[in-house]
Amino acid sequence: MGALEQTDPEMVKLIRQEQRYQLETLRLIPSENYTSAAVMEAQGSVLTNKYSEGYPGKRYYEGQRYIDKLETVVQERAKALFHMEHANVQPYSGSPANMAVYYALLEPGDTIMGMALPHGGHLTHGWNVSFSARFYRAVQYSVDPKTHLIDYDQLRDLARSERPKIIVAGATAYPRQFDFQAFGDIAREVGAYFMADISHIAGLVVAGAHPDPAPHADVITTTTHKTLRGPRGAMILCRAELADRIDRAVFPALQGGPHNHTTAAIGVALAEAATPAFRDYGQQVVRNAKALAAELLERGFTLISGGTDTHLILIDLTNKGVIAKKAARALDRAGIVCNYNTIPYDPRKPFSPSGIRIGTPSVTSRGMGEEEMRRIGALFSTALDNVEDEEALQRIAAEVREMAEAYPAPGITDRMAVGA
Repeated sequence: MGALEQTDPEMVKLIRQEQRYQLETLRLIPSENYTSAAVMEAQGSVLTNKYSEGYPGKRYYEGQRYIDKLETVVQERAKALFHMEHANVQPYSGSPANMAVYYALLEPGDTIMGMALPHGGHLTHGWNVSFSARFYRAVQYSVDPKTHLIDYDQLRDLARSERPKIIVAGATAYPRQFDFQAFGDIAREVGAYFMADISHIAGLVVAGAHPDPAPHADVITTTTHKTLRGPRGAMILCRAELADRIDRAVFPALQGGPHNHTTAAIGVALAEAATPAFRDYGQQVVRNAKALAAELLERGFTLISGGTDTHLILIDLTNKGVIAKKAARALDRAGIVCNYNTIPYDPRKPFSPSGIRIGTPSVTSRGMGEEEMRRIGALFSTALDNVEDEEALQRIAAEVREMAEAYPAPGITDRMAVGA
């Protein structure tokens, strides 16, 4: 960062502090991961200098001969990896991608049916503080109060009674697999589009560690980071007959020029995801989550749905007698980074809920396995037993740093963090 050091030493200091933080902590937030150095190189390339409104072969700017080829390559990689007929790789992030799908397929006031946010869904699936509930009629399905699983009979009954125009499968805090075939069957029965938002599980789908929505979905949306290990961006994949509507919704309806440097970085991540090594990675993410869940259960933690099939674990801390927000902050001081989270039927308010959400994508990217997950579970438990004991938390943080040093973070070198 020589040029940046000369131009803005204050920014260099902050970046290096964050680099060291990412090196020395165990990052258990399920939506975070480490990109490769190759992804970061593409993201930081001269492509950031370009402006390219439109699509390959149909631009509003000259000088796009290489950008057109680049975006076409990324589209083809996305289509091959996710088994869909069309790919739009221009959305800036997941929420705009979902907005584009609604814009393309719905009219204002049409009904969206998605998972309720407190039960694991996403804001853009029709929650009341989101645009998706302001411009569309939103109905929400929930999980069973006892099992915390989706009740597909209840889902069908709700769809039959509400007649949604689009049904959304996807979540940010649901630790079990989705039955995409059931969603697709229900959508067809009531004449709805079926949209699978696989932002959290895209890497698991690619790795064969989660069922594939492609045979059943009309549209798939996904972010490109999380389990996919790419840059912060998004994609929309769809059936050929919807391609033009989706493309026109992204541009010109909702966005201007694409971020070409991000498109290139997405392409690099897709190439990496097409390798046998990535398949092994995705399978290990799930094995690690199951091992961590088992360790936490042995230590008396209550897990929503009783465990996990995916990369994430949702913990109900009620029986531990500690408020989740306080617990998350204590864990952070101990070098274990997670987030407090609402649980289904949570009696507490969203800004101070009962749950903690953790996941294994980042620690798996560092090469950790089931044995390390058991150790992390022990450190996690010890930290929560000592939320008021700062000396104990610092001792755990020292152990975490030692553990982290043994498993280098992909894409980050010690040289990059010197001077933090």
